[in-house]
Amino acid sequence: MKKSLNWLLYETHRWLGVVLALFMFFWFFTGIAIIYSTPTTQSRSQQLAHAESLAPEAGWLSLGEAWEHSTEQRKLFAAQHKSKPATMGEHGMQAKAEAGNGVEQVVGIADARLVRRNDEPFWLVEDSKGARFALSALDGSLRETSVEQALRIADDWFKRDGINQNLHVLETVEAPIILRNQDALRPFHRVASDAGDELLISARTGEVLHASTRVDRAFYYAGNWLHLFKPLEAIGLGQYRRDVQLWSGLGATIACITGLIIGWLRWRPGFNGKPTYSQGRTQPYREFWFKWHFWSGLIGGTVALSWALSGFIDTNPGKLFSEANPTRQELNRYLGKVLPDAMRNWQPGPLNTAQGKDIVELGWRRLGGEAVLLAYSRDGQRLPQAVDGAVQQFNKVSVTEAIQRVAEDTPIASQELLDDYDSYYYPRHNQSLVEKPLPVVAVQLADEAGTRFYLDPQDGSLLAKLDRSRRVFRWLYSGLHHWDFGWLYQRPIWDVWMLTWVGFGLVLGASSLVVGWKRLVKTFKPKKRKAAGPQSVLELATETRS
Repeated sequence: MKKSLNWLLYETHRWLGVVLALFMFFWFFTGIAIIYSTPTTQSRSQQLAHAESLAPEAGWLSLGEAWEHSTEQRKLFAAQHKSKPATMGEHGMQAKAEAGNGVEQVVGIADARLVRRNDEPFWLVEDSKGARFALSALDGSLRETSVEQALRIADDWFKRDGINQNLHVLETVEAPIILRNQDALRPFHRVASDAGDELLISARTGEVLHASTRVDRAFYYAGNWLHLFKPLEAIGLGQYRRDVQLWSGLGATIACITGLIIGWLRWRPGFNGKPTYSQGRTQPYREFWFKWHFWSGLIGGTVALSWALSGFIDTNPGKLFSEANPTRQELNRYLGKVLPDAMRNWQPGPLNTAQGKDIVELGWRRLGGEAVLLAYSRDGQRLPQAVDGAVQQFNKVSVTEAIQRVAEDTPIASQELLDDYDSYYYPRHNQSLVEKPLPVVAVQLADEAGTRFYLDPQDGSLLAKLDRSRRVFRWLYSGLHHWDFGWLYQRPIWDVWMLTWVGFGLVLGASSLVVGWKRLVKTFKPKKRKAAGPQSVLELATETRS
């Protein structure tokens, strides 16, 4: 029995290594590209920094007027596009089911921002079904961004970076591979400069969602594109990408576990006088690549296992973990059904409380019957506006009532104002306070799932929803894959940590390729015929002469 298990252990590791060696080498190689690539999806900070100055004027339409004037156009738009509900993770299908069951039949305004595009004011509106629209603040008509308008938006964007280039539209695309989770804003105009810079601009709202140089795209294709099996989407096999990622992640996990077991079994450090291999070696191999494979696996195998396992966990096998974001139905309950009068009827005009800031956007947020109007400056600051009927900030009562609408019959266990990040609400290395604002309110429900919400008290945004399973997922995936916790996540400590173990991974992957190739050659190379003995040769010679 022991002999059979030993054989199974070695054969499993050997042939999984042969099959996955190339994948694992490229996973480590592309990991470095991902670490040091510039995010091409534009953050909120970048969008505000490149926006046109708003300078609101008297005579612009209120949000309610623009919404009413565009009623027929929005109905026609919905009938023509028949677009799927905007998705948050995998809740798109749930939203579709809700619509089919008569849930949320009355479409209202969930979010509204006043901006200027091509020197014309627009209300950018998200409705309660997740659809996005650009409504003219001059006549209330629904507008889409044309190719010519996209070129002017791109020209203004590049000029704010000090770039003057000839621009041209390459194509209009529905779902570019390089852009994720932006279905509600498609299609996109792809605009390029002579220097190779590119933008993706939403034809629905005129927002710039992606900006990249040739170098940025090279890092993307050498990193995320290969790392996440995106080539499958490029050749029309995108429906199989998750399955490939799942099974390859599982295979790599098993290969790492079996390799670690073999390594520990075969390591003879010679402690306390225990025997080593010949010539005092602590490992059994003499060949160069076999020795490097042994040591890189023994030393770096545990971290390699953490990356393989977390990559497998990322596919959410068997739907073990819940979704990280609230559903569309939960978001609508959180906001409430009433559109406050202040939000509906406020007439834009010159700002009196801009505090000398370059204001590029005004945004309405609501909770229940209360509303807040915020002015956004080019540097990302949020300035509450004194408007009749609006509040400066949502109070504890408004927040509690909003959460209770989401929780329904589930009581609230605790509610805490956090002035600093915790293990579940924190910024990535490329995010600032604009993307991850502070302070936030953490609300814990008294339910079996241990549901926790994070929300922004200033604008009322529901930032995150995590139950117990999702918090476990945070550690099994992000903790083991990105090492984004505690002092380890501080740069340059994090860089040293990641580069060290990626280096071991590259050696492990390269040696796996060589060792695997040698195994294939040994297995499938035609076996040589056994050399004939002296008597056989003599008989053969005699037989030939006769």
